[in-house]
Amino acid sequence: MKKKRLIAIVSAAVLALAGCSSGDSGSGGSGGRQTLQFWFWGAPPDHQATMKKVLIEGFNQSQDKYTLTVTFNNAVDKNIQVALSANKGPDVVYGSGPAFSAAYAVQGKLADMTPYSEKYGWESRILDPMYKSGTVNGKLYSLPNSIEDIGVFYNKKVLDQLGVKVPTTFAELTAVMDKAAAAGLHPSVTGNQGWKPVNQNYISQFLTVDAGGKTVYDALQGKIPWTDPAIVKAVEESAKFYQAGYLGGKDYQTLNFDTSMQLLSKGKSPFFIGPSLAFQFASTYFNDKAGNVADLGYIPFPTINTSLPSPYYTLGTTASLSINAASKNKDGAAEVIDYMLSDSFAKEMNKDWPGYWAVPLKNFNLDPNDYTGLSKPFVASIKNTIKGVNDGHYGFFAGTFFPPATAAEFTNIDSVWLGRESAQDFLTKVNTTFQGELEKKLVPPLPEPSS
Repeated sequence: MKKKRLIAIVSAAVLALAGCSSGDSGSGGSGGRQTLQFWFWGAPPDHQATMKKVLIEGFNQSQDKYTLTVTFNNAVDKNIQVALSANKGPDVVYGSGPAFSAAYAVQGKLADMTPYSEKYGWESRILDPMYKSGTVNGKLYSLPNSIEDIGVFYNKKVLDQLGVKVPTTFAELTAVMDKAAAAGLHPSVTGNQGWKPVNQNYISQFLTVDAGGKTVYDALQGKIPWTDPAIVKAVEESAKFYQAGYLGGKDYQTLNFDTSMQLLSKGKSPFFIGPSLAFQFASTYFNDKAGNVADLGYIPFPTINTSLPSPYYTLGTTASLSINAASKNKDGAAEVIDYMLSDSFAKEMNKDWPGYWAVPLKNFNLDPNDYTGLSKPFVASIKNTIKGVNDGHYGFFAGTFFPPATAAEFTNIDSVWLGRESAQDFLTKVNTTFQGELEKKLVPPLPEPSS
């Protein structure tokens, strides 16, 4: 009873907030402007300041019809779910990715953005895989705010202390981790504390670097089952990696990206394995004040399958942007999204907030030499990732490219890692779930990676 009462109280609070959003956002701005609402996660104060300057003030000064307001809250995903279910919420909908958005698109909670894409030229501007990931049944419902890869952050000083070079192959990577463990260090640091979908990063990574993007593409097209031997092998390899202690070791369930990056900065491990968005966490611990910016490096995760090109990228996104179907200001919401998908916005946001705003432009015209601190290596890494995508050298992050229920199934990959079920049994369940979504046409159209 107490739990139901608490849920009711939380829902009421969210709907009270939502009452100030889409349902009433047709007025209230200063100078006759229309108010636009955007709910965002509870970013650290420095990042909120950057967003206020570059997005809020920048957008509001760029035109005279709308006033954009942003609400920061760590429960944004849950709040948006509650609000959308009641046909309320912000005008611009922030989601955890296209899989999140697809579920609401089929429920009619998000507006079709195809007309706005035609107006602003989004399809010709955005990388093909990223644009198409936001489509459902041929219509556009979301666009990614940023591109990301899943790779390896390394502490150069720790590698020097171990007497090793930056690894370039999978065998070299595991050899360094073995040497680190023998020296009393964590082989690597990462973890899923507080957010189990972190698991999707690592199973996506192994599907990419072992099975390969083309194999996963064929599975997503229904050409092969998810129980294909190459996919079974990739899942088994991820389990071996976890069981060897290479994925955060015994601390995987008690670490998150922030605490992992802190340990990396303190020299407790040579590696942090994770998405490139983690540059935003790294900036807290590797910075000019600490005098250790040069200590941090980043490389794509090495391929296991030697027939694949190298480097090879696990393509994903940090979040998705959509328009609330209940918004009275859809034109204004589209204008905000267009502003956030511009070259100028990307250039300004990345000066002080590396990791989260690699706008997925086909022509990412940012020069690393124009940046300082961790923004410089981040911009360089994203330019390399975009080149790899344009060359067809990529696989797919589950949370971005898999239909929602299938992506959720892959979140439970730890059942294989912990030895509770076999890779074959796990993938049999995945295949059953996927077939249902394939029949409902919930799989986004995807460009085919190179063979």
